[in-house]
Amino acid sequence: MTSDASFEANRQLLFVLSNLAIFMIGLGFAVRSNIAPDLQADLFNSIDVARSAAMVGEVIAATFIGFALTLLFGGALVDLIGMKRVLYFAAFAYVAGSVLVFLAVGAGSYWLVYIGFLCTGLGWGAVEAATNPLITTVYPDEKTHRLNILHAWWPAGIVVGGIAGLGLESIGFGWKVNLALLLIPGLVLAWLVSRADFPVTERVARGITSAEMFSQLVKSPGFFVWVVCMMGTVTAELAPGQWVDLTLSNVVGMPGIWVLIYVSALMFVMRHFAGPIVERISTVGLLIFSVASAAVGLYGLSLANSPMLAFLAATIWGVGVCYLYPTMLGSVAERYPSGGAFFLGIMGFAGGMATQFVLPIMGQVFDEAKLDAAGGVEAFKNLRGPELAEVIRVASVESFQFVAFIPVVLVPIFILIWLFERRQAH
Repeated sequence: MTSDASFEANRQLLFVLSNLAIFMIGLGFAVRSNIAPDLQADLFNSIDVARSAAMVGEVIAATFIGFALTLLFGGALVDLIGMKRVLYFAAFAYVAGSVLVFLAVGAGSYWLVYIGFLCTGLGWGAVEAATNPLITTVYPDEKTHRLNILHAWWPAGIVVGGIAGLGLESIGFGWKVNLALLLIPGLVLAWLVSRADFPVTERVARGITSAEMFSQLVKSPGFFVWVVCMMGTVTAELAPGQWVDLTLSNVVGMPGIWVLIYVSALMFVMRHFAGPIVERISTVGLLIFSVASAAVGLYGLSLANSPMLAFLAATIWGVGVCYLYPTMLGSVAERYPSGGAFFLGIMGFAGGMATQFVLPIMGQVFDEAKLDAAGGVEAFKNLRGPELAEVIRVASVESFQFVAFIPVVLVPIFILIWLFERRQAH
């Protein structure tokens, strides 16, 4: 095999294993959404029924804590220990986290669930810390386009995980079997990583020292505007996605996971066309369109009272959030290449921490609304059938409307960025 052919074969292997890693974290996202109602029913209701939804929000939020912490330090670690070791850690964390959650219900332990979800969050962050700079390194001229394709495998994982969860439930398997699905991509990822040759990051290849990289924070004040925006865009996508099954199942008379599956399939297809869209309207133009659509879709989800309306609102939301995460990363990679994996890690950290705070708040809003609508804790415990469904509907509306304001705030910010950069270009 010639040198060029060998390089291309290894680059393809790196791209495939990166896609698998992103697929794994998307699968984990779907599994958490699938099993959240089961954790609430099998464990958290017996611990504290008045706070059970908030407890679901807290343990799911633990994944975002792990995600954020890994990204905060992972950007520097990728340069220090290499992308290969970071991806090995990601595979291990997903396997270990799944085992801990599997054991939690039998032990009756809230904290085992919390630690297990925290482990998967650490693995999630490790995937992002390694794969994002890996793709920008091996495809330096197609950063935004390739990052969108890479992150198309996130919704692909959600689709597979969602359908698998429904299928397993329909044939009588419990949520623990659903959780065990996460072991498969974790083990396959570790095997593929062992076969690939990993390059150094783009920052290291450019000869930029760590001191010079850190100094970019002082030299690039505009970067912090992108950090703040990242907090909003990630929250608009991930917080509702983790909550949609729990809140919509009793509202529209169908498993809410179908809405998440549909949106994810839509995102998988659309992210493959990010490159041509960006060429026509620019990255910031795409972001303006995206946050506006996300706001409309989230508000529509809060009002959905039938499957058709839920799917319509979900379509608008899905089109809106589709390009947000990879386009935000691509925008920063293109504007601040000297920041390297460190800047990409800060972006992921900001998004993870923002969502970590929003999820428990959504749970608290939901709990307060359900108890108010029911007339207190004891009254809620006694609700059944249509009366319970109506209380859940009221609580769902309030929780989704709470998060819908976030993308609304981002619209004028992105418009100002677009106007500023247009003026700078001329």
